[in-house]
Amino acid sequence: MAARTNPIPSVWTRQQREPDQPALSRAAIIREAIVMLDADGIEALSMRKLGARLNAGATSLYRHVATKDELMELAVDEVFAEITVPPADSPDWRAAATEAARSFRSTALHHPWLASVLGQAGLAYLGPNLMSFSERLAALFTAVGFPEPSRAIDTVMTYVIGMSTTEAAWLTTVARSGETEADFMSRLMPAAQQAASEHGHLAGTFTASTETAPEEIRDSKFTYGLEVVLDGLALRLPPRAH
Repeated sequence: MAARTNPIPSVWTRQQREPDQPALSRAAIIREAIVMLDADGIEALSMRKLGARLNAGATSLYRHVATKDELMELAVDEVFAEITVPPADSPDWRAAATEAARSFRSTALHHPWLASVLGQAGLAYLGPNLMSFSERLAALFTAVGFPEPSRAIDTVMTYVIGMSTTEAAWLTTVARSGETEADFMSRLMPAAQQAASEHGHLAGTFTASTETAPEEIRDSKFTYGLEVVLDGLALRLPPRAH
């Protein structure tokens, strides 16, 4: 007798059961979960709390979504629909890649929990929206002539996800303070300058930071790093593709 194979724990590999509560749809569950995630983060989301928000018991939710992990897979895939990727025949591949990277960053900052859960959300990469995002990137990087487009994509996305994770965490800290980013920075800066006062290079950096709006500093850092990544990738292109 053949050994029984354990099912793969992902919403994308499980056949959806027919609901017996027509008023409660999977789409409505996902929408409300994203609202909760955006407002209070992953720690605040539970099936019980979500059920209460939807006027339904946790048991009713489980008829649509088996676990919280599955719910996170669905939420991740849903917000990926917000990310834009230019068409593969775009005349300037760097401009197109930059637009896609900036769209991801914008989505990640609008949903601060997103970037930090991509490595934890089960098999979220099997979701239709994330698959579509990956396919459009693959088409773009293949069209320009990268010999290994998947590696080029991984390089860009590793940078973008890393920066977005750090930036989203910072903005979450600012939001919890109840202050604007500029006010929070103004209050924090004296302590930062004091801590860096004995480190010459860092002291100069913190002094310069007081002269520029925080959002401009964040955008400048993101742009600089992305340009460096694209500069490096350009060296991997065949001469005709530059």
